[in-house]
Amino acid sequence: MLQDIAPHSFHNEFKVPPLPPSGGDSAVLFYKGSVLLTGEGVFPTVAEVLALGAEEEKLIYLFSVDEQGFYLLEEPPEGVCAGLRATPTAAFRRMEPPFLRLVGATAMHLANWYRSNRFCGFCGAPTVRDDKERAMRCSDCGALVYPRINPAVVVAVRNGDRLLLIRYADRPMVAQYALVAGFTEIGETMAETARREVMEEVGLRVKNVRYHADQPWGFAGNQMVGFWAELDGDETVTLDTREVKEAVWLCREEIPESDGPIDLTHTMTELFRLGKDPR
Repeated sequence: MLQDIAPHSFHNEFKVPPLPPSGGDSAVLFYKGSVLLTGEGVFPTVAEVLALGAEEEKLIYLFSVDEQGFYLLEEPPEGVCAGLRATPTAAFRRMEPPFLRLVGATAMHLANWYRSNRFCGFCGAPTVRDDKERAMRCSDCGALVYPRINPAVVVAVRNGDRLLLIRYADRPMVAQYALVAGFTEIGETMAETARREVMEEVGLRVKNVRYHADQPWGFAGNQMVGFWAELDGDETVTLDTREVKEAVWLCREEIPESDGPIDLTHTMTELFRLGKDPR
């Protein structure tokens, strides 16, 4: 999955003081919803963005992979934008080498958090980056805001040798099937979330809800938790058409192969297709 980057090691510890960038470290830049990459489709080095007119003191240390640091440059100047290629962030899903997929998703998570917390939610004053931990601190009242991580579940519902797959109504460009998924609400466990989401989206009861795995999913700021569940009772689907446009029960041999899945949905679907799902 996305986080499986061995033999590389991901280091997200907050550094005090922040590590100064070296020329060979990488810069991550977002501009108008796109990521700015080199002509080779990778992150530019710090040396490259400095040569294009970036100021070193504006580089924000994010994290490291092995000994390579990654730095965010907010609001890149015109020369930097002109010297790099604006690319849809979906490119992160297939970046090479594979550890860059985790880098891209996590950098996007942090960049979005920085951008959406420039002002205090309590008093409205500007915030600054805290110098002791990864947090935004209000310059007036001192309130702290930490990176937002949204807990969500993915549920693989089995009915004997068939798996429930759906297509969401709000994703017209996505042809692939998905598993039932949704966000955890206040006051419920994640297993309860799994049962509720299945009932809400497809009108089915489930039992034997069991944890499978979890993963960071910085594309949407989520922490995804995967569960297996068994159908409990009638298999007749009742769609919540506001969210789901199709739901089907597919046998293993009917499920299309997933090419190099990096997410829980397609990892679990592929396990079922191959008959390797846990019992």
